[in-house]
Amino acid sequence: MMNGRKQKIRLACVGDILFTDGPGSIATGRGLDALSNECKTLLVGCDLVFANLECTLGGTGKVPTEPRLVATEKQMGSLSEAGVQVVSIGNNHAFDCLDEGFHKTRSYLERSGIYWCGAGENLKEAMRPAILDVGGYRLAFLAVVDSSSEPYRFAGESASGVAPLDASLICGLIDTLRDQVDHIIVSPHWGRERFRVPSPQQIEQAHLFIDAGASMVVGHHPHVIQGLEIYMGAPIAYSLGNFLANNVYWSDGDFLNWDRPGRTGYILLVDLESDGVCDFQQVATYDDGITVHLDKSGYGGRRIRKANHFLGRGITPSAYNWEVFHVRIIRSILVHMKWSEMRKIRPRHFKKALSSGCEVAKVLIKQTSQHLLRKFSF
Repeated sequence: MMNGRKQKIRLACVGDILFTDGPGSIATGRGLDALSNECKTLLVGCDLVFANLECTLGGTGKVPTEPRLVATEKQMGSLSEAGVQVVSIGNNHAFDCLDEGFHKTRSYLERSGIYWCGAGENLKEAMRPAILDVGGYRLAFLAVVDSSSEPYRFAGESASGVAPLDASLICGLIDTLRDQVDHIIVSPHWGRERFRVPSPQQIEQAHLFIDAGASMVVGHHPHVIQGLEIYMGAPIAYSLGNFLANNVYWSDGDFLNWDRPGRTGYILLVDLESDGVCDFQQVATYDDGITVHLDKSGYGGRRIRKANHFLGRGITPSAYNWEVFHVRIIRSILVHMKWSEMRKIRPRHFKKALSSGCEVAKVLIKQTSQHLLRKFSF
């Protein structure tokens, strides 16, 4: 250590933390007390832990759309116990209980000494980074939300909401911060749920953030693992997947009980030094519904390698359209073929499948027809 600064510090980034509280599930009310001893030891041994807090404390009002992710104070209290020091609340569930829930969440985090970013009373506060000193380094965290995640409300000049993913605005803020901090971490809430790959637009945006001066990009929202790439020496993790995957409830009694891909995520361990990222590691995790473990089965490691491989091959618009078709049509059919799932089908499921799948199917049919014409033309 020189001049009070460590040679390097270790940052742990985890995926979505879904604090929910509902009836009829073994997962009801779980917080980060659900971490295995090995998992907790890994986190508390790092210099800093960053997470996406995808929930809100309760309020008298609620958004009309479901599902809503509403946490208890007991669950919130488990953040500090697990070593989490900074969170993104820039996500599509931050305002599930409107301003009252947001205010309660923000106040609770501040009383607990946990830094937060990604939402606010207005655009200025929502875009304000969380800045903290760790091991002699000054770090800035920026959390932003893409419209694809369908947040309740974006912040405005005099209106509360989440920080918008505006690439030019973010790059300008990064440029301003470069002379004030040692490292800038951008955390976008973006992409489509269940997609195994990011879109070409996401890749372009991530590269812009690194070009502007960010040290790394850490994404959330798809609830499954997406690949990691190294761009200009900086890691870009498009989605860490779920970390704590509690059941998600609807008011009609229906609930989402995550499948294995939805219960598998990874901890991104990053060693930072003065010049940037000097090392990183992807550590697979698995939430079995009772305990969050470091995954030793090999399944999580295979998911990580496959996601990295998908990304490494390159994501063209055509390849991304096939992923849309796979998730929205093929996977949806396979998931609901079991009677245990068919009995849960509601009219909203058909509406969502039709609205999201028809246009994609048209594109894919057109692409396939063009391919066959080229293949068999003389």
